[in-house]
Amino acid sequence: MSKTLVATSLAAALTLALSGCQSNTSSTAQSQTSTPAPVAANVAAIPTYSAQTFFDTVSLSGNSFNHSDDKLLLSSDETGIYNLYEVKVSDGSRTQITDAQDSTYSVGYFPKDDRILFSRDNGGNELHHLFVRELDGTIRDLTPGEQTRAGFAGFSKDDASFYVLSNKRDPKFMDLYKFDAKTYDNELVYKNEQGFNVAAISPDGRFIALNKTNSNRDSDFYLLDTHNRSAKPTLLSAHDDPANYNAWGFSVDGQSLYYATDAKGEFRQLWRYDLATNEHSLALKADWDISFLRFSETGRYMVSGINADASTEVSIFDTSTNKQLTLPSSLPKGTLSGVEFSHDERFMSFYLSSDTSPRNLYHWEIGSDTAQRLTSTLSKQIDENNLVNSEIVRFKSFDGLTIPGVLYKPKQASATNKVPALIWVHGGPGGQSRTGYSAMQQHLVNHGYAIFAVNNRGSSGYGKTFFHLDDKKHGEDDLQDIIYGKKHLQTLDWVDGDKIGIMGGSYGGYMTAAALTFTPEEFEVGINIFGVTNWVRTLTSIPPWWESFKKSLYDEMGDPATDEARHRRISPLFHAKNITKPLLVVQGANDPRVLQVESDELVAAVKANGIPVEYVLFDDEGHGFSKRENRIAASDAYVRFLDKYLKGE
Repeated sequence: MSKTLVATSLAAALTLALSGCQSNTSSTAQSQTSTPAPVAANVAAIPTYSAQTFFDTVSLSGNSFNHSDDKLLLSSDETGIYNLYEVKVSDGSRTQITDAQDSTYSVGYFPKDDRILFSRDNGGNELHHLFVRELDGTIRDLTPGEQTRAGFAGFSKDDASFYVLSNKRDPKFMDLYKFDAKTYDNELVYKNEQGFNVAAISPDGRFIALNKTNSNRDSDFYLLDTHNRSAKPTLLSAHDDPANYNAWGFSVDGQSLYYATDAKGEFRQLWRYDLATNEHSLALKADWDISFLRFSETGRYMVSGINADASTEVSIFDTSTNKQLTLPSSLPKGTLSGVEFSHDERFMSFYLSSDTSPRNLYHWEIGSDTAQRLTSTLSKQIDENNLVNSEIVRFKSFDGLTIPGVLYKPKQASATNKVPALIWVHGGPGGQSRTGYSAMQQHLVNHGYAIFAVNNRGSSGYGKTFFHLDDKKHGEDDLQDIIYGKKHLQTLDWVDGDKIGIMGGSYGGYMTAAALTFTPEEFEVGINIFGVTNWVRTLTSIPPWWESFKKSLYDEMGDPATDEARHRRISPLFHAKNITKPLLVVQGANDPRVLQVESDELVAAVKANGIPVEYVLFDDEGHGFSKRENRIAASDAYVRFLDKYLKGE
């Protein structure tokens, strides 16, 4: 496994808190739609595919070399549920090595043998445990406990131990434990009693980098010297004006600590703190947020990512020459992700994906002219040429603010064949709709529905000012952005302006319900996917493991102790009598974030209005879909509902 520096920005924390569903394009500063691809002349010749076919597409995650560099470990849902697979780099052959009923996600191999670490929760309850698969195939839960939540935090430099974060002592906070890599005996090395988040451990284990959220626009990072038992965490980010400072990780030699901050401008920059001299220096900046930084095992290769207008731009540098690696020209165009290096640093594995192609895994001998593709994830029944690339679009909202979005135009659409459209609202509230493959969105577009994924004010990725414009204005100013996104769709000559609906997941589900409640004549239908409908209940029943950033969430949404009146005012459930348009509600019974009772009550209220309402409840899901059969059922339900109530078929 490469040494990875993980971004833990406030935006990421908020997205984790109330995240929803999401969706290689170039940016445009225009306030109008970019020119789309030509429409097929013969609409009837465009085939439509079923949800079953779209979700025959395989989703992959994780990517790590074993100790001998001849196998890669990943998670795949090719059987319908994520399980672990080993892939031989010599020929791409795969071996399934777990067969669980709950989605199983790879962490990686042990550094010196083929034991495997992985994580899994129970039915989507988000109480993930860390497991080890022994060489004989037996599986052991390293972090047992019904209410325990745990995560992997890295191996020590000598590979004799590894670190685990767990809330077993106190459900609110994650402590740091050190496990023996052979016996799994463990000891507490950091007792978290102040609500810090452990960001990184130095290679020699001496220093722990800690993050502390102060508000939704201000955070600090600290350094703890574990060799001094009486020492307290040392603040390294003293500042006067509100700004976010978050430690990401240590350099491979342990001499520097990398951290991200938006203190120097609108976007997140990467800085370096020298442990010996206490000096701070700029490491990386761009005209967008720096998303991540990773190093190979010895530090020879550096991988960085930039969130450039809803797409990730990845660069790989050879630090010995300070030159950027050039990938083989034969590779298809797409977004690079999941970059990992072999232990000897001769090889690199990575994923490539695009709007029309899900992630595929590649293996490359660095410097060679070709890379080996190890997977084929798009359904063989789908011709990629029949799928749709997105366009980046900008429009003016009610107050003149420019709002970005990602637009998908069906191939069937033209001025003489206008199509219905959907505004898609991302989760968060501080999430971001991004380019990339989505079976659900491509299924809808393939069936003749335009999708406009609007990144309303409050979305991440467009600077800190834009991010904070919706603070304590949810269901108000951000909802107006969504409505003006609809108005923009109505200016397009290929959109049926009388047939526009709204849908979204999590916070996007809330916005869907809010749109139907507070602007009941704007949208013809709504699809609420595990969305908040009662902020009073949601903000007083958040899971205990959100404690470390609860203050930040309250700064964003309002404190339930003082803002109950506003929360009641913006909660669709208390005003559901206003809903006059058909509604589809989707919910997971095990959702710890948006409780089932919220959807139950909303459905009952809309029924009482005499308005068509459909309810799809999954007994084995939480906040999202981890099982393919459920994704298929949900996607089928979307199309049936839209065909009936939006197309009017």
